[in-house]
Amino acid sequence: MNLRTGFAILGLALLAACSSDKPIPIGAPVALNFRDADPVDFKGQHPARYRVQGIDAARFQTQIDWGTARRNGVSFAFLKATEGGDLLDPMFKSHWRGAGQAGVARGAYHFYYFCTTPEVQARWFIRNVPRSKGMLPPVLDMEWNPFSPTCAHRRPDARVVQDEMKRWLKIVEAYYGVRPIIYTTPRFYEENNLKGFKGYEYWLRTTAKAPRETFPGQSWRFWQYSATGLIGGIQGEVDLNAFSGSPQEWTAWLGSRAVK
Repeated sequence: MNLRTGFAILGLALLAACSSDKPIPIGAPVALNFRDADPVDFKGQHPARYRVQGIDAARFQTQIDWGTARRNGVSFAFLKATEGGDLLDPMFKSHWRGAGQAGVARGAYHFYYFCTTPEVQARWFIRNVPRSKGMLPPVLDMEWNPFSPTCAHRRPDARVVQDEMKRWLKIVEAYYGVRPIIYTTPRFYEENNLKGFKGYEYWLRTTAKAPRETFPGQSWRFWQYSATGLIGGIQGEVDLNAFSGSPQEWTAWLGSRAVK
């Protein structure tokens, strides 16, 4: 089953649940109308089996009609907010406002740098991301940074990495009142022994293989399965993400994990 066929089937199944002339409840699943410019065969764990899907967005997504994207099936969006201790994504405020107005369940993520203390980075995130009722848990994006002129070659050992993660997570959880989510990539996960970093939900990037192949034994809440998504209302390609459970489980998860 290719991606387009899979989403078409899901779209028919969910079509009765949505109407273009009525407001869509925040985060409620609607008919999926996603395409992928470069689809992958995930060998049985096809993304189309997951009926609640969304995107992540940053400065690269300069044109998003959030209302149209919502009607095309975007139930949630993780929005890049901050990097290190002094960088704010220039599109964050616009994305945050637009997603909220369109009824997309929205959350913010922080891209971690190893040349600034976790305390400084946590305070910078808190300074720029409003504590809004109903928002998704904050996300700590942990991956090696090959682009920074100052941090690209700073790669502490796993013990230091996990210590810094714990310090950032503790501060941010105390402020927002919910336990953050950890986003990571296969290489970072393996090199820093995150299989042993327990107590947190994971958002996993794996665009060539299914999570059970790339992260064997690791549970996940969100799966970033494509960087080449095509969705009406979004100019250009965008990352596609799936929630791990059913629409009913999504509703329950939002009720228990959203910021109060």
